[in-house]
This record gives sequence, C-alpha cells and structure tokens, in this order.
Amino acid sequence: MQASSRRRARDEGEKPFWISFSDLMSALMVLFLVTMSVALLAVTKKVSDADREERERIEAIEELMDEVQRVVTQKEFEGVRIIGNTIDFGPRGKFEREGQNTLSPPQREVIRRFTPSLLDKLRNTKAGRLWFKRAVVEGYASQTGSYLFNLNLSLERSGRVLCELLRASPTLTDTLSEDDRKLIATKFFVGGASFNSLRADDEASRRIEFKLEFKTRQERKDEEKAPPPAVDDGRLTHALNVNNQCQIQDRLGR
Repeated sequence: MQASSRRRARDEGEKPFWISFSDLMSALMVLFLVTMSVALLAVTKKVSDADREERERIEAIEELMDEVQRVVTQKEFEGVRIIGNTIDFGPRGKFEREGQNTLSPPQREVIRRFTPSLLDKLRNTKAGRLWFKRAVVEGYASQTGSYLFNLNLSLERSGRVLCELLRASPTLTDTLSEDDRKLIATKFFVGGASFNSLRADDEASRRIEFKLEFKTRQERKDEEKAPPPAVDDGRLTHALNVNNQCQIQDRLGR
C-alpha cells in the first residue's frame, strides 16, 4: 500500500510537467503556423498588388493607343497606321528620292496636322500623364548605298521632322503652340535606323515613324524617389525660337 501510494504521488507529480511541455509545443506549433500564414498572405498580397498595377498600366496604354487610333481614322490622316505602340506614316511619310533628307509639302502637312492631336492625347490620358516616357522619331532609308551613309541619312530625316515641328510654318497657319513645342523638345528623341526594318521595296523603306515608349512600374517608382532635374522653362523658351533655322544641310537626293 505504501509502494502504491508513493507511485501514485510520483505519477501525480510528473503529470503537470508533461502536460505543460505538451502545451508549450502545441503553442509553438500554433505560433509557427500563424506566422507562416501571415507571411504567405503578405507575399500573396504583394504579388496581387503588382499584378493589379501592371494590368492597370497595360490597360491605360491600350486606351491611349485606341484614342490615337481614332485620330488616324480621320480622312485627313488616311494611310497612317498604328502598329502596337508605333505610328507608321506609311505612304504619307515616305521620302520621294534616294538620299533626300528634306520633307515634301505633303509630308510636312500630315506631320504638322497629326502631331498636335497626338500631344493632346499624351496630355489628357492616364497613360500619357503617368506612363509616357518618350517618343522616338525613327528615320529609315533603303538599302541603296552603304550602311553608314544610310545611318547618317536616317538620322537627318528624323532630325528634319523635329525641325519642321519646332520652327515656324512657312504659311504661319499651322505653327505649333509654345506648349506643344516644349513637349516635343523634352519628350521627342531623334533615332536613325539606317536600312534596318526594310519594307518590300526601296520606296516604302524611305519613311518616318513615331515610336511611343512607356515607363515600367519600377522606372516610375524610381522617378518618384529621385525626380529628374527640371528643365529651366525660361531657357527652354529662349531656345525654342520659332525663327531659328534648321541646322541640317538640305539634300534633295537623286
């Protein structure tokens, strides 16, 4: 009886210890599961937010290009096409001769009339305000002549477009506004592609395109953290005198 009493006392003494240890392990397991659940929810939410932001970005850009598409469907811009984020002036933007770097009257007209409408869309759409990075004016040439000759020629053709947009119109009726010219000066870049991206024939290859580029989400975040230096408005206004002459030497080609 004494032995049985001692065993029962020992068992009763040990039980609280094992119950406490078991409870501790259970609590640690629950804490681990809760921590993992919170971590998984945080990661899932982060991925979901990123997906949502990217989807909104893509949708905004598509809406902008739809607006530009509505512009080019107007009769006065017949022949101009939207291919992805590229504005292809097609036959309306082709250079008539090999080696020519000057714009013909029809080229000048369509570019001067179309560009203000494009700038209006860039100012007044979500993609234009938040995501637009720059527009590259791409000049192209045919495969006639050397690569380097055509590289320089394509750059001259691209630069000629900016000259026509930034200086006074010969008729003074379609000179772009100061705000338009400032946007062009700060957001439009010159690009030359020599005879890359050839078309079916040499004539179709001698052309001009506007390629719209948009910021990635990371680029936009980086800009918000470290904004680029602001352009001095007074100096820009002075630099954009509409009476300045184009510095590209005229070449009418052959």
